[in-house]
Amino acid sequence: MPHHRASSGQDHLRAGWEQRLERSLPAPRVGLLWMGLGLALVLALFDSTVLWVPARAYPLPSEGHSVKFSAIAPPLQSAFGWQNLTCPACKVLFTALNHGLKKEPNVARVGSVAIKICKMLNIAPLDVCQSAVHLFEDDVVEVWTRSVLSPSEACGLLLGSSCGHWDIFSTWNISLPSVPKPPPKPPSPPAPGAPVSRVLFLTDLHWDHEYLEGTDPYCADPLCCRRGSGWPPNSQKGAGFWGEYSKCDLPLRTLESLLKGLGPAGPFEMVYWTGDIPAHDVWQQSRQDQLRALTTITDLVRKFLGPVPVYPAVGNHESTPVNGFPPPFIKGNQSSQWLYEAMAKAWEPWLPADALHTLRIGGFYALTPRPGLRLISLNMNFCSRENFWLLINSTDPAGQLQWLVEELQAAENRGDKVHIIGHIPPGHCLKSWSWNYYKIIARYENTLAGQFFGHTHVDEFEIFYDEETLSRPLAVAFLAPSATTFINLNPGYRVYQIDGNYPGSSHVVLDHETYILNLTQANAAGGTPSWKRLYRARETYGLPDAMPASWHNLVYRMRDDEQLFQTFWFLYHKGHPPSEPCGTPCRLATLCAQLSARADSPALCRHMMPNGSLPDANRLWSRPLLC
Repeated sequence: MPHHRASSGQDHLRAGWEQRLERSLPAPRVGLLWMGLGLALVLALFDSTVLWVPARAYPLPSEGHSVKFSAIAPPLQSAFGWQNLTCPACKVLFTALNHGLKKEPNVARVGSVAIKICKMLNIAPLDVCQSAVHLFEDDVVEVWTRSVLSPSEACGLLLGSSCGHWDIFSTWNISLPSVPKPPPKPPSPPAPGAPVSRVLFLTDLHWDHEYLEGTDPYCADPLCCRRGSGWPPNSQKGAGFWGEYSKCDLPLRTLESLLKGLGPAGPFEMVYWTGDIPAHDVWQQSRQDQLRALTTITDLVRKFLGPVPVYPAVGNHESTPVNGFPPPFIKGNQSSQWLYEAMAKAWEPWLPADALHTLRIGGFYALTPRPGLRLISLNMNFCSRENFWLLINSTDPAGQLQWLVEELQAAENRGDKVHIIGHIPPGHCLKSWSWNYYKIIARYENTLAGQFFGHTHVDEFEIFYDEETLSRPLAVAFLAPSATTFINLNPGYRVYQIDGNYPGSSHVVLDHETYILNLTQANAAGGTPSWKRLYRARETYGLPDAMPASWHNLVYRMRDDEQLFQTFWFLYHKGHPPSEPCGTPCRLATLCAQLSARADSPALCRHMMPNGSLPDANRLWSRPLLC
């Protein structure tokens, strides 16, 4: 059993968090009419289906919902005859029809409209549109009937800012304790010969139980290489035995091969596992499918790692519908209780009682894996741009960030260090959540020893700076590559070397290694899977250490050194980069993303641009959208 220690004052922290949670229950307000609800459903599907677009040669720009909607509004206006809809008429119409919706929300009617729009915009094949709409419609209608979207905001969304302001994700702030921030104190390098721990990091496994060798890797569906994908033309190869460079996930045998072949990369003191267990067939998943994936992969991890403690985090694909994580005030069948209870049962051998308690409520927890180190596992779905339940209330869902502050303050008081794990990286979150998290990291920079995330499927990082000048690097979040091949990647995993388990340890990351399975070799005739180290970070990039300043300097070295950047680009894609070259705009966008642990903050990149100019947010502000 792993070593766990209850921190002093932990019961008080838990009680305070639960009291705040009770006080934060929002009062529901009326939502949109049936047509607007149909559009809301399509927008939710549009976010979820971005991952269906084949990977490009460079990260895609981040866009808010209003930008996405502006791209699809003209054909919708034409289809539904909205060209002559005036602003006053729109507001009268929405006000009147809101009352009708409150009396009789017509889910079937909403679904019918959403299917029509999904097909008209060619978002997916008709059968996928139909399955996705039927999966999403109940939850999305519930969200929009309880949301805070007013007629003015709805008409601003439909007709533009001159008719209303659509900013449902308003700004908010968490409260920091009155305790003064200690002076910044970077950790001292460990003494020569000090113990070093190896931590295995697994993320984005995406097991596809329908994977079938030989099927079409380029089918019309959002996910291929599976039963139902059909067979490829005679001139084209089918899906490989171990996986495929396409929009495909992994068969169970490849994940079993990964876990079975970990020996040379170990031994491991512990494992961080940041979620996304099921496949990307998000249009047809049932709760039974998700629970089968959870229990099957948990059992597989336990089988091959034995007594090594494993600390999981919740991914955005664990639920169904995908990205649908209601805050704890949503009760009954539409709550996430079915998922959190199953996770608590599956992960009980790894987690102490206090951790299981908060996991069951909100999908997050904290524990002490070894003396002097506190591990915090966040449910990053409460920051997600794609979590449509946050339309009801996006202000610190579940009180998680305020709880995080209390955990960090308690760790600071004890003199402990902290690791944070989660799925979605903070730079990919809703703006207010991301900026509040950024502020928290700056306040507790002396306490934070490491941050570890996944979700993007590629190999990258995000740097945090002091808020006063945005020039002093004070923390770095590591974004590890996926186990899955989705999209066009080799399977992979990460190993972190951290300052070891001894009195006075800094617990900081000292280096990291990435391992991959070369699919070309593994799928060749007579080939067998051979997991090999792709690179070691400090050795490859010439880093003096793995501290934030070294990663900051690396970004600017890559800006000026084309060959060094191309090395990074190769490793970013786990040894299988796109054929299309990454030119100057692509390079600047990619490097900008490494500087940007705070969402929608282009000022962080001003020194990256020629003449110090701010980047064009629509062209350069990058956020990979594989998820």
